[in-house]
Amino acid sequence: MKVKKGDTVQVLTGNDRGKRAEVIKVLTRVNKVIVRGVNVAKKHAKSNRGQNLRATQTGLVDVEMPLDASNVALVTSTGKVTRVSYVIEGGQTKRYSKKYDEVLD
Repeated sequence: MKVKKGDTVQVLTGNDRGKRAEVIKVLTRVNKVIVRGVNVAKKHAKSNRGQNLRATQTGLVDVEMPLDASNVALVTSTGKVTRVSYVIEGGQTKRYSKKYDEVLD
């Protein structure tokens, strides 16, 4: 997968189109990513006081739902959106910006 945890991405489709945010988690088996503050759903959360004594958030909770990885594009350090491929440089595989012709990592 060409997007990693901690990358800044821009959403390409859906209700949150155009938003830029950080990738929280990458689900490689299903080709999905979870992005902070994007594709948020309301879930009902029940109190779990028996498992731990600290207070957890209960009631309606905002939860980030997964997005398909094809619906996000990587944002470079200069703030531009690009597609990503791989290039072997010095025996190491590095991510490469197709649009701006530069190594990302």
